[in-house]
Amino acid sequence: MDLVNDIEALRQRLNTSIVKLRDYGKELAEAERDYKITLRLEALKLRQEKSMPVTLIAQIIYGVPEVADKRYKRDIAETMRDTALENINSLKLQIRILESQLQREWGANLDR
Repeated sequence: MDLVNDIEALRQRLNTSIVKLRDYGKELAEAERDYKITLRLEALKLRQEKSMPVTLIAQIIYGVPEVADKRYKRDIAETMRDTALENINSLKLQIRILESQLQREWGANLDR
């Protein structure tokens, strides 16, 4: 019955990981929103206050510290979300492997 307990423990971890994925997804959406707002505001500042040509704004905007910081936070949030998704996939695979093993063991015992 160790396999059954192992499967149940993995299922609990899977449920916890799904909740984390939701939270990380929300954090990513918020970080993306903040990044795009800051990007737009900084682009407008460069255009209006410094009379910078639009063609140069696209090259310079990503080096503005506030924009770079928001982009960095967005990238971290995206990495956390992707990591949680990979963790979920790994847990599902582990559960499938244990379920297959359990099926083989129970099937072998029924044939005797």
